[in-house]
Amino acid sequence: MRKKIAFIGAGSFGFTRKLVRDILTFPALQDAEIALMDIDAERLGFIKEAVEKIIAKGNYPAKLTVTMDRTEALKNADGVVITILQGGYQVFKHDVTIPKEYNVDINVGDTRGPAGIFRMLRTLPVMLDICADVEKFCPDAVVLNYTNPMAMLCNGMQKVYPHLNITGLCHSVQGTAAMLAAWIKADMKDITYTCAGINHQAFYLKFDWKGQDAYPLIRKAVTTRKDIYNQELVRNEMFLALDYYVTESSGHNSEYNAWFRKRPDLIEKYCTYGTNWNPGEHAYIVNYYRQFARSWRKQSSDALKEDFPLERGNEYAASIFNGIFGDNTPFEFNGNIPNTGLITNLPEGACVEVPVLASQKGLNAFHVGALPDQLAILCNTSSRCETLALEGALSGDPIKIYQSIIFDPLTSAVLSLAEIREMVNKMFAANKKYLTYFKSIKVK
Repeated sequence: MRKKIAFIGAGSFGFTRKLVRDILTFPALQDAEIALMDIDAERLGFIKEAVEKIIAKGNYPAKLTVTMDRTEALKNADGVVITILQGGYQVFKHDVTIPKEYNVDINVGDTRGPAGIFRMLRTLPVMLDICADVEKFCPDAVVLNYTNPMAMLCNGMQKVYPHLNITGLCHSVQGTAAMLAAWIKADMKDITYTCAGINHQAFYLKFDWKGQDAYPLIRKAVTTRKDIYNQELVRNEMFLALDYYVTESSGHNSEYNAWFRKRPDLIEKYCTYGTNWNPGEHAYIVNYYRQFARSWRKQSSDALKEDFPLERGNEYAASIFNGIFGDNTPFEFNGNIPNTGLITNLPEGACVEVPVLASQKGLNAFHVGALPDQLAILCNTSSRCETLALEGALSGDPIKIYQSIIFDPLTSAVLSLAEIREMVNKMFAANKKYLTYFKSIKVK
């Protein structure tokens, strides 16, 4: 029986194209109905052509549906992929430019802290609307979220719709594992690991090469090879201090704590190198999207002329769908789900990132136990701030948003309580169009 997979926010060209390509590599899913939905007709046109090319090149019996009607895309779907962005850079630039006025220097700002929290406040209502449609039109579907801020959005969806099958995915887990393997010259097929924590602050609690602890080799590489140390300077400093390696890049992690961005001299010293971008660059993601807004049509058009390979990539989504409703080959991945005693020293009910098994039985998480104390302190701070911000969003209470931001490590290292209140009120004002569900958009 033909399976249906809906992409909500399908206009995310590069990402959607790769995920569709991956899905169709599985024989059990090659006749699937791929339903592409986006609110931008022009972007939808580009991805429609890209998917048509994939289907033709692979000679797949897949069916393609293209629509701007979300309900049409979701009707009877077996799987749902969410890759939306609420507002363009003209909106989210305020997430990082306003804090900068108060000397809170942010590199990316899509996950946590003042920037991530206001991004969540704009995006959560749309995500809950999507979940309402899922509940109505495909309540048994497996819902995979790729939209940031991952932990807060997933936690909100999972709290309001606890009976839906929702998890969030981040490619930093497998990406960083491959990076560490390369550093010690190991083949990934010989690497096994256990990774857990919260999104972008998950740590490899075990990292083995052919059954042996590889951490001594990683530490040697970091401490003896300047090229490796400089490649991820922020994360390597964290590793040397905390004894475990964190999943997300230096650019992100430089803004998640108080160690690297609270003074210009620290930014100069530590935020200089990075694999994906310069972690010292203020407002990197805003600058990227500003440039992308001018060039995305040409980039998409040029991409359609390329010979796009059909070999499967390393994103989790296709393997999860295949494990649950394809050929049912079990697949283990790291997913974002509610903490039901899975990590015993993180808040119950908070969103945690832990190993999950996708199989014919659905999504089943593995019990991790307690994180090492030093990791639990770091993750607890972020997780509790995020939980409080989510409570503020669900209740429309601006005070809780303010309180969640006063405990953000970077913000609290730079600003006084009065300064944070002033900054938060300015961010509320910049986002008032999206925050009509709040009782008030001012912290008194």
